[in-house]
Amino acid sequence: MTVSYLKARSRPQRALLHEVTNLTMLDFPNQSRAFDSTRRAVRFWGYDSAMEWSFFVTEEALKHLRPRTERNEASLLLAFDTNRPAIYAAAMKAFKQGRKGSYELGAANF
Repeated sequence: MTVSYLKARSRPQRALLHEVTNLTMLDFPNQSRAFDSTRRAVRFWGYDSAMEWSFFVTEEALKHLRPRTERNEASLLLAFDTNRPAIYAAAMKAFKQGRKGSYELGAANF
């Protein structure tokens, strides 16, 4: 898209065009998740085209989302499974803020 094309548009049109051309298409088709005992977090993956991105949801974040969660693998994975929509929304928000090797989602992300 040329600069002259953008300049020829009104401010609202330019803002919308900028938003549309900078869309982030992060998807979560892989329902797999794994508990990482070293990080005390649940790991899952998102995909942007052919690129795979790793995300970690900390134990504290999962306890924030589901307060009665015990600090064991089965309970933390259940907390993840019951809060997938909120976790995916937080992952999308973190991803849109900039590309990283991996993303850690803590309690402050929710």
